Amino acid sequence: MPARSLFPPRSFPAFPVPFRRGPAPVLTAAVVLALALALLLPPSATAGTATDAGRRPPAVPVATGHGGAVASVNPYASRAGLEVLRAGGNAVDAAVATAAALGVVEPYSAGIGGGGYLVHYQARTGRVHTLDGRETAPAAMRPDAFLDPATGEPIPFGEAVNSGLSVGVPGTPATWEVALERWGTVPLAAALRPATRIAERGFTVSPEFRAQTELNEDRFRDFTPTAELFLPGGEPPEVGSVFRNPDLAGTYRLLARKGTDALYEGPLAREITRTVQHPPVAPDADRTVRPGLMTAADLDRYRVLFQEPTKVDYRGVEVYSMAPSSSGGTTVGEALNILENFDLAGMDRAGALHHYLEASRLAYADRNRWVGDPAFSEVPTEELLSDRFAKERACLVDPDRALPGPVAPADPRAPGSGECAAGPGGPEPYEGPSTTHLVTADRWGNVVSYTLTIEQTGGSAITVPGRGFLLNNELTDFDFTPLSQEVDGPNLPGPGKRPRSSMAPTIVLDDGRPLLALGTPGGSTIITTVLQTLVNRLDLGMTLPEAVAAPRLSQRNTADTLAEPDFLDSAPERAALEALGHRFVLPPQAFTPAPEIGAVAALEVLGGGRYQAVAEPERRGGGSAVVLRPARR
Repeated sequence: MPARSLFPPRSFPAFPVPFRRGPAPVLTAAVVLALALALLLPPSATAGTATDAGRRPPAVPVATGHGGAVASVNPYASRAGLEVLRAGGNAVDAAVATAAALGVVEPYSAGIGGGGYLVHYQARTGRVHTLDGRETAPAAMRPDAFLDPATGEPIPFGEAVNSGLSVGVPGTPATWEVALERWGTVPLAAALRPATRIAERGFTVSPEFRAQTELNEDRFRDFTPTAELFLPGGEPPEVGSVFRNPDLAGTYRLLARKGTDALYEGPLAREITRTVQHPPVAPDADRTVRPGLMTAADLDRYRVLFQEPTKVDYRGVEVYSMAPSSSGGTTVGEALNILENFDLAGMDRAGALHHYLEASRLAYADRNRWVGDPAFSEVPTEELLSDRFAKERACLVDPDRALPGPVAPADPRAPGSGECAAGPGGPEPYEGPSTTHLVTADRWGNVVSYTLTIEQTGGSAITVPGRGFLLNNELTDFDFTPLSQEVDGPNLPGPGKRPRSSMAPTIVLDDGRPLLALGTPGGSTIITTVLQTLVNRLDLGMTLPEAVAAPRLSQRNTADTLAEPDFLDSAPERAALEALGHRFVLPPQAFTPAPEIGAVAALEVLGGGRYQAVAEPERRGGGSAVVLRPARR
């Protein structure tokens, strides 16, 4: 086991490098002074800020200006990032502050009980780096972990979700600390300060927060600390009321004082493992709640990985994203490579959407067969992203007819394995629709695109008693059974293994400089949302706000394509696509209040030092985009 104080080589080798802790960052006198004034003073010194209890900051979806930018799904979180930028912090500092605040105000989507992936453009070197902070399975987890030992059949999915068995070792706290120590300018304590203040003073409950609580109410009631925290007085919090989480404020203060070793080694580690092994089930609950396998040793072993990003060239720009264990970068990249064989800009909108859906279908077929944790199976990342393989898959796209889904994968390692023939494929793996995304940029040109999650909305529904945060259910992202009798597949559970993800935090460079940064929540629809937003912006001539707001479709190698109501109700392209054989259904609403696909946060570099930050205008109640110095109208 390497010492936690060891820094990885700065050359970033191609293989994953484990890392958690490192030396404290060196701060300039100016930054120390600014942060002392803006972040490290007691809460009373910041009276009148936008994070005061009962004062919800305005949620503006588009902001243009200079000096830095933040976009997220929540105005409190975006303002927390902006606060750090204003104090002299950089994009990484702001990303951690925004993420920590999301753990307070979006606790059903993300928090220190989960994990995620961070993509970073470093202006000083002109390079893109990534951090894999995905949760890991406990050492005791085996491929049959989600099978009933009595029958050999998969346990009910709901039973898997609401259990200690689904909880993976969290990676988010370590990701924050690693990112700050590697690229930030402030200590973790400073980055956590705005979020700690929000947790202590409270935030105004929005209709979206209440709706998400109501969707989870039944299962929240079955876990005593969860009901006590998120159902105050026994009911979901009222819209307009102030929701406080002093337990989470205390947890953040603990991490500020002692670093993340407090969570991975100290008393908090023992509290987490006790909660996973003995879930705090309410006395009147009639739910079957299975204990988890996590131990203190599993927490102590956790390491964030430095990964080489995926990279594809598309229409003259370079698209960087997250390599496996996420499938986001490989699947978005393969689909873009397929699409580059066609002139989307020269087609009508229905034709462009048809090609987008078919490229997504094919890339998903290959993703499901080949992508998993590369530490446990051979993932042909280079071959999946090759132009040769894309041309072979593109030959299946018929402009006059949709492929019958699902279709079979091809072998990217074997030229001609597909032979331009689409055989039948298997079922779509399940992924929860929650998660959240943020983007940040600073005055020096650094950019961060960061997706983090606790899996589905509300995670496992298990709150660590007295600590104020929910634990993830990420291990349900594993396949419960082999892909077929002949093929186990790369995504069965295993000791220390990272379940496959669809998270696709993305940064686009033009001539080596940032052009776009984007990402989204949405489970397996993350990939299609990022892909469609890129196609909208790079091929179809939309502005970034238009590309984000446009109605979404999601084809993931299934018989039916998910489509948002705005497309089904009014899009003139619907009839044309149905004539080609596409079938559309609404997205499910099991864990989201509305039939939506994704919730993008993005930014564009406009030149002249200007940024345009873009969030959702309506999805998930509307997001929040802010800039340090707004442009004059």
